[in-house]
Amino acid sequence: MKPLLLCTDLDRTLIPNGPHPESPAARERFRRLVRCDEVTLVYVSGRHRALIEQAIAEFDLPQPDYAIADVGSTLYQTDSSGWHQWDRWDAQIAPDWRGLSHDALHALLSGFPALKLQEQEKQNRHKLSYYVSLEADRQQLMKQMDEKLQQAGIEANLIWSIDELAHVGLLDILPASANKLHAILFLMQQKSFSLENTVFAGDSGNDLDVLLSDIPSVLVANADALIKASLETALQDNMYRAQGNYLGMNGNYSAGILEGVAHFRPDVDTWLREHN
Repeated sequence: MKPLLLCTDLDRTLIPNGPHPESPAARERFRRLVRCDEVTLVYVSGRHRALIEQAIAEFDLPQPDYAIADVGSTLYQTDSSGWHQWDRWDAQIAPDWRGLSHDALHALLSGFPALKLQEQEKQNRHKLSYYVSLEADRQQLMKQMDEKLQQAGIEANLIWSIDELAHVGLLDILPASANKLHAILFLMQQKSFSLENTVFAGDSGNDLDVLLSDIPSVLVANADALIKASLETALQDNMYRAQGNYLGMNGNYSAGILEGVAHFRPDVDTWLREHN
């Protein structure tokens, strides 16, 4: 088997925590594949480090070689001695914030009463996270925040999502270059992986930048219906939509990852069939 940089989202991609059923043998097959010396495993997630480690324990996931966390604002290398944050990635994205610290950026936005700072464990050096009431005028708020940041020369991504259980809006502010796609490309460059030996798997909106890039990508069969619809007209040879029936699996979660990797990499397909 040739070298493979296997990058995967966690929630509802590798982790079977959506409404669709998981193929019983899929995660064990995934674990066997990533144990191969030729495979470098990367988790790419909106979760922070503690929540990634919690998921690894809860769902018996293999330990990754690298983790792109906090929606791309942190990058870790892992080994037997623990998790090590990559200062090289921090240095790469820091200029977008003109070197301002997390606290300095928070102070700059102190004039927006709709913003309520999230808990400390949900913040990091290059991720500033707020709660926003769902009653707030989100579009107007983000427009005014963007104007304020631009006036200060700050290049930032404002990422909106909703915590449906808590019924509250979530607003993350990241350096403009801190996202899943740029972090994967940075890791590829640092570790000398090409497009030919890299595969990404995802399922939702925050995976779109990678799914629509030149990186060979897999959309698992259980992906969100809105994402599937938005990609209907995407005629890209480098994006594969898992269908199921590969090795008797249904294409959901890790089954979809394996199906997609086998599509792009015949050598991996051969290995999976030999070790079925």
